[in-house]
Parts: sequence; C-alpha cells; structure tokens
Amino acid sequence: MDTISFKTYSAKPSDIDKKWVLIDATDQPVGRLGTRIATILRGKNKPGFTPHMDTGDNVIVINAEKVTLSGKKMTDKEYFRHTGYPGGVKTTTPAELLEKHPTRILEYAVKGMLPKNKLGRQLFRNLRIYAGPVHPHIGQKPEPINL
Repeated sequence: MDTISFKTYSAKPSDIDKKWVLIDATDQPVGRLGTRIATILRGKNKPGFTPHMDTGDNVIVINAEKVTLSGKKMTDKEYFRHTGYPGGVKTTTPAELLEKHPTRILEYAVKGMLPKNKLGRQLFRNLRIYAGPVHPHIGQKPEPINL
C-alpha cells in the first residue's frame, strides 16, 4: 500500500492566495447570505482549505440596508445585550437596528457563524459591510459574485 498518497494537506502562508469579493445584499435573506459570506471568509469554498489558518478571501458587502428577513422576524426577533449591571438586559428588534445601524444585522449573523476564537476574530476583520452601494475598495479590484 502506498502511504505517501494519504498525507494530509496543510496550507503554508506562501500557498494562500487571498482575493477580494464583492457581494450585493439587495433582497437577500440574512441567514442564507450570512452562511455564504462565512464560507467565503473561512475559505471552505477553496480546495486548499486548512481549518487552523486564514485561507479565505476578503469580502465586501454593499446595500446591507436592503436585506430581508422572512415571516414576522423584523418585529418579533430580538437581539440581546447586557450592560454588565444587575437588570441590565437591553433588547433590540431588527427593524430598530436597521434604522440606527443598517450593517449590524449582517455583522451579527456572520459573526455567529465564525469560530469563537482568535481565528474567528481575525476572519471577521476580512469583512467590510456598507449600507449603500458605494464602497472605498475599488483599488483592490473586487470581483462580484452572484448569489
């Protein structure tokens, strides 16, 4: 039996090829869009995926204010946070969040789908979300992806 062919591939930093990807979030469901973004950030869509390294691409999301939620989630869903004081639970609905900070709904969705460790925090830095159609990353020549 040839055991050389059974070696596990692990990407080296010199092997990693990071690209810039542009995604338009207009009329996209938050959850389905979040899973696609998390997959691209993690690098799972590439053949050289290595679980302990940042092999993913940089993602730019435009029109984040136009995402959708199915059913009555826009009014019934709640985002919780705590101030750190007794009785300090604060809740916000997606409708309120879209009004004040239109990019946060997508940020929360993607962040929840990434690993909860140093690698996840590093991967989250590769995500740029903009409420409108304009972004300042034209110099990186992002290639648009149709979802």
